[in-house]
Amino acid sequence: MTLRSDAAALLDDLVALRRDLHRIPEIGLHLPRTQERVLAALDGLPLELSLGKNLSSITGVLRGGKPGGTVLLRGDMDALPVTEASGEEFSSTLDGAMHACGHDLHTAGLVGAARLLAARREELAGDVVFMFQPGEEGWDGAGIMIDEGVLTASGKHVDAAYGLHVSAASYAKGQFTARPGTLMAASGALEVRVRGEGGHGSSPHDARDPIPAACEMVTALQTMVTRTFDVFDPVVVTVGSFHAGTRRNIIPDDAVFEATLRSFSPEVAARVGEKAVQVCRGIADAHGLDIDVTYEPEYPATVNDAAAYDFVADTIRDVFGEERFTEMADPITGSEDFSRVLERVPGAYLFLGACPTDPETAPDNHSPRARFDDSVLGDGAALLAELAVRRLGLLAG
Repeated sequence: MTLRSDAAALLDDLVALRRDLHRIPEIGLHLPRTQERVLAALDGLPLELSLGKNLSSITGVLRGGKPGGTVLLRGDMDALPVTEASGEEFSSTLDGAMHACGHDLHTAGLVGAARLLAARREELAGDVVFMFQPGEEGWDGAGIMIDEGVLTASGKHVDAAYGLHVSAASYAKGQFTARPGTLMAASGALEVRVRGEGGHGSSPHDARDPIPAACEMVTALQTMVTRTFDVFDPVVVTVGSFHAGTRRNIIPDDAVFEATLRSFSPEVAARVGEKAVQVCRGIADAHGLDIDVTYEPEYPATVNDAAAYDFVADTIRDVFGEERFTEMADPITGSEDFSRVLERVPGAYLFLGACPTDPETAPDNHSPRARFDDSVLGDGAALLAELAVRRLGLLAG
């Protein structure tokens, strides 16, 4: 029996687990109900399990029957602060929380990979680390798990790492895709408070109005992108939050906005925050206003090791057929904390289409209407397991 056929036999169980997780989404680093269900799904497997200290993580180590290296497989478990409007009969039971990014599929798929590999334990030439991670959605759960020792959980440092993300749109159901080099953007958060002096809207010259200056900063940040950075090493700036004032005829004391800054190379990621802060400070100074401005780097770019990418692409083509894999032309501007792992371990991250309708028109990940076809769970689990088996074989050989 192949891993793919064995995974197909597990599909009903994996779908049931995914839908159970979907009903009880949890946000952030502490996911007690999710952790409880994953532990129950792993019960009886020959895994050495350890739980996180500062988050509800689960790390499982499967000892192979033969000596060899160590491969890490990762699945993130957290949900988003979104009220579900998908219409699924197994929709979230909690207002303001939804598995809108497919992490419930990632978790169920990693459980499937653990079951497949546990059944082949004696054949494995080395160990497999299963990284069940909370807090991917802006909480840096991967960084915390690394600090708590996930990369050395087997007693030696991981040799290779792989992760998989499902897509609600853009890619046809069952289609795998990735690219060598930079796959996803680095991200950072810019927070700005422009501090002036309020007054009456009829006499702006008697006040220090923060709103025009803050608006000027928003547009100047876009000009900064094209006048400071090479268009072939791009930057994306989006101001997603802007708040000021209470009424049309009252000049407020403060104007506040927040932006996300995305980039694709370490050189630009190191500069973009400093430049954004400089632009905002300069405009505030020109208007005679005070300013509180901070920039915090979040996740580095997700970069696939070239050899690891080739290995993943070849494995997919061999197991599922040439037509099931497509190389991405360009990186994605979203960010991902699996980048923390790939900074330290050669490996690869890839996408699996899970769109139940037309991928060109379907609601995408993070939408309250996002829907995922969980029939892809078997192939996702089989691929993760296949990557571990084959990579351990190469390490041992």
